[in-house]
Amino acid sequence: MSALTESAAWRALIALAEADRGITTAARFAQDPERARRYAAEACGLYLDYSKQRLGDEVLTALLALADQQQLPAWISRMFAGEVINATEQRAVGHVALRGAAPVMDGEPVTALVDGELDRMVAFAEAVRSGDWRGATGEKITDVVNIGIGGSDFGPRMIWEALSQNAVLPRAHYLSNVDGAQLSLILCRLDPARTLFVVTSKTFTTQETMVNAHAARRWLTAALGEAAVARHFAGVSTSRPTTEAFGIDPALVFGFWDWVGGRYSLWSAVGLSALIALGPARFRELLAGARAMDLHFRDAPMHRNLPVLMALIALWNTNFLGAASQVVVPYAQRLHRFVGWLQQLEMESNGKGVDRDGQPVDYPTTPVIWGDVGSNAQHAFFQLLHQGPALNPVDFILPLEAIHGYPDQQQLLIANCLAQSAALMRGKNADQVRAELAAQGLGGDALEAAIPHRVFTGNRPSSTLLLPRLDAFHLGALCALYEHRTFALSVLWNINAFDQWGVELGKQLARDVIAAQANPAAAGTLDPSTLQLLERARAH
Repeated sequence: MSALTESAAWRALIALAEADRGITTAARFAQDPERARRYAAEACGLYLDYSKQRLGDEVLTALLALADQQQLPAWISRMFAGEVINATEQRAVGHVALRGAAPVMDGEPVTALVDGELDRMVAFAEAVRSGDWRGATGEKITDVVNIGIGGSDFGPRMIWEALSQNAVLPRAHYLSNVDGAQLSLILCRLDPARTLFVVTSKTFTTQETMVNAHAARRWLTAALGEAAVARHFAGVSTSRPTTEAFGIDPALVFGFWDWVGGRYSLWSAVGLSALIALGPARFRELLAGARAMDLHFRDAPMHRNLPVLMALIALWNTNFLGAASQVVVPYAQRLHRFVGWLQQLEMESNGKGVDRDGQPVDYPTTPVIWGDVGSNAQHAFFQLLHQGPALNPVDFILPLEAIHGYPDQQQLLIANCLAQSAALMRGKNADQVRAELAAQGLGGDALEAAIPHRVFTGNRPSSTLLLPRLDAFHLGALCALYEHRTFALSVLWNINAFDQWGVELGKQLARDVIAAQANPAAAGTLDPSTLQLLERARAH
């Protein structure tokens, strides 16, 4: 047993989970007319209703006691103070510094560095957008292609697609997959003379990114010649010699720092493509929304702190109610990339099997994060959520104001979101089904046979996050909310959210397979299954 699972706070929660097993959320509403008001919190324009979660006051008190036991307030303070809390890589964790919420990282002032790099990004973006910066033939840039993968792709792609409703030119495109089909699909739509590539890789050695970057370079130079590279490529990297060797003008290389983790990096130069396409004003609003959530997370008391409450609820569902996964359903088509961004954020951060001391954990850490946009999701996997045997808590995300010309459809979208969360909680018992079917004229054995298929157990937990509208400020706050929820969960689980050693092994073995593709004699390190698959691929 670990120190965490043997602790008094953990054992108290186990006892409460057992005692609460037969209590439904609907019954809690019946007992407490003020529950909807009391089980809600608000910050930065975001309103969290967690009254449909399967917990009561005793559980909340016990969860807050666990947060105190795990020294969550102190860990929050340590992150904002710029201390080295990523122990396995000996790094501070500074994405909050990118939003102006932490002036020092690992003892060094960083505000001037962050502001200076942002000013460089803004100046370049304005030059591209205005036409002051043009391609090698004098044409204005109409398309920006970000070449990156993982954290160098998910974040900027997500914010571009969420906020581009009023964007005109330049357009942003995102190239990440080493599958040449994606490269081909993007390039076939573009004019080399009007295209700017942003190669985003901290080391400028990421395999997939550099394969795509060199392919894009060949496409460009075939049309415009070698000299065009300096006018059509920018870099986001910390490796100046490598970017220069590629042919990128040093003035177009934008950097970030070791204390910026990849999945937390959209706020840095990694967001350059989105900044160019959306405009500096909108990018600054995004940063402002994230900063507002930073200050809330840093300063708000634990029992009113949105990221902390969401983390405590997730821990309760995962570790004490046995939830199989966490579902996230944004009722906004423009957030269709949000779940993908969140999957990397949460599962790469907290998908760990050892604690900070390197000891195996004896409790689940991150659940599987999955979902899709509503109302599409209702016609895909909501059947499982309503009637499947496993417990899958849901976060509903709902912007209230429409930024389009179809207000009636927005009202329908809102109605669907609220109805689904109500249905998950309420369910429908056999007596209700029997009465409905009898009213429709069904009776006898046919009626009784139909009942089990139409019963909904209900008592399925969900939270609903309301945004006034999906603009840059509130999107920034939303993203920072989930970043801080992820960090708070890591503290509660006593794990390091800021390394990702599990990503490395596959990369190492890929090099072995590539070597064996070129020279079969080099395949001796591979296992028999991989060798057989490689042989079939070679034969094909």
